[in-house]
Amino acid sequence: MTKQANIILICVDQWRGDALGSAGHPVVSTPFLDQLATNGVRFSNAFSSCPSCIAARVALFTGLSQESHGRVGYEDGVDWNYPVTLAGEFSRNGYHTQSIGKMHVYPERNKVGFNDVLLHDGFLHFARKNCVDLAEIDDYIPWLREQTGRSDADYFENGVNCNSYVARPWDKEEYLHPTNFITSSSVDYLKSRRDEESPFFLFVSYHRPHPPYDPPAWAFQQYLLDEMLSPPIGDWTDIFELFMQNGDPTAAFCKIPDRTLRLAQAGYYGHMTHIDHQINRLLESLVEFDLENTYVCFVSDHGEMMGDHNCFRKALPYRGSVSIPFLLSGPTSCNIQSGLVSDIAVELRDVMPTLLNCAGLLVPDGLDGKSLLPAACGNPESVHNFIHGEHAYGETSNHWLSDGKEKYIWFSQLGKEQFFDLENDPEECHDLSATSPRLAFWRERFINTIKDRPESFVDDAGNLISGRPVSPILNNIIKQ
Repeated sequence: MTKQANIILICVDQWRGDALGSAGHPVVSTPFLDQLATNGVRFSNAFSSCPSCIAARVALFTGLSQESHGRVGYEDGVDWNYPVTLAGEFSRNGYHTQSIGKMHVYPERNKVGFNDVLLHDGFLHFARKNCVDLAEIDDYIPWLREQTGRSDADYFENGVNCNSYVARPWDKEEYLHPTNFITSSSVDYLKSRRDEESPFFLFVSYHRPHPPYDPPAWAFQQYLLDEMLSPPIGDWTDIFELFMQNGDPTAAFCKIPDRTLRLAQAGYYGHMTHIDHQINRLLESLVEFDLENTYVCFVSDHGEMMGDHNCFRKALPYRGSVSIPFLLSGPTSCNIQSGLVSDIAVELRDVMPTLLNCAGLLVPDGLDGKSLLPAACGNPESVHNFIHGEHAYGETSNHWLSDGKEKYIWFSQLGKEQFFDLENDPEECHDLSATSPRLAFWRERFINTIKDRPESFVDDAGNLISGRPVSPILNNIIKQ
């Protein structure tokens, strides 16, 4: 066993921050992640500043804010040309680096600094449309075909859409589920494929609980009889009435029958419990293979609205979309405080400097993220006064600022402002923008944050300008 600590970063897709037993969720069962939180620190005000897959993962892999990395929305097919990356820094410092699961980079086989990548991104329309054979862009596909003895086997055979609220149990044996594939491959790496002469950085990236909502039958069925939470509906939701697409299972704004919502929740929470068990399988292998000198970090790229305020999916500025789980645990010899819950505002950009700090490596200059290791060891000082988030999202393109206690929102195309007191209204049901004296303070903060943006959101007099053209790519930073 090497003296230098190993690092495992576990990333899940579309897992909202309140959906952990340790966060007080009354329905979802996550006993092994709760144990991880008990053994380490849980950051209760963790955010994804650009809550969709690509932009969120750029922040995770580069330690940069969206203003620096240039991705402010969802757009496939744009090259990843970042010279300094999380995996690249570990590789440069002698770590054996391995990614297993979802990357969602471009080109799809771009290693972004890893020594090796075993890929399963899930159903990506752009990638599927532009490849000759799925096996070119997905290592799970040839494995599935080998296991089933069918040359046409595909994870989309059950027909459940990758961005819908439709749910049903997994249609194959459980060991064939993508979640199991990623775990089995990770355990195999730890057992026999890593360089035993070097410390390792392992990125374990689960596609679920992102749709399709198709967990194994046992995980799906255990939630069907539970009394589910009714989604919060704010007193301000009329702003989305023009965008409602009731009857479209892939719609971001819609009202659905209670039975349909219950099935979606069972599928979503079922994925979480399934992943929780598989993470336990992975963590137990550290003991089995004498690899307990390992830091483990658990995060999600973004959340899921799951019916909150009659919204689904992500890309919106509300809690279900932008709040994420963030857990950090280390070897028994480290100084991370067991059971600590830190309420400082943190973001995905902080993962890179934090993990480099855990490994005792230098953090490169120029990162926007900050190491959270001091906070995890009991230093209460904040690392960010607030987080600025945004998402280019058509007519509902938005920006927001939050310190975890209050939140300011501006819809750049609608010109609509919102303000929430999160301490007294954590579910964001009561818009105080018309009455709170705090609105002016946060608006000024916001204007100072975006006044130099290329979209020219602020005029010469310091006023916000709505309706400015927006793009998922800041072209002054990334040239297409």
